[in-house]
Amino acid sequence: MEDSFVRDRITQLRMKKGVSEYQMSYDLGHSRGYLYNISSGKALPPMKEFFAICEYLGVTPQEFFDEGNKRPELIQKAVEGMRGLDDKDMLLLLELIQRLQKTE
Repeated sequence: MEDSFVRDRITQLRMKKGVSEYQMSYDLGHSRGYLYNISSGKALPPMKEFFAICEYLGVTPQEFFDEGNKRPELIQKAVEGMRGLDDKDMLLLLELIQRLQKTE
């Protein structure tokens, strides 16, 4: 995996969240240029900061690296909502997902 993937993925998820580099840098407790330095290739975040970035963006590290997952924050919300369902409702939801996939 290339460094550019990390930079591009942070930018992609940040833009989907609708925040600027400056705002995200500030929210994470860094100087205004922190995210710019990452997105421009001047730096990569250390592991502790990477976890903070994932939390800020509402994704797990696994979801961050899943290139095929274009909306990890929505999938995360769906999974959280499914955790409280009983088996009957879970099967109903699975049936609906399968039906929707067939119509695409």
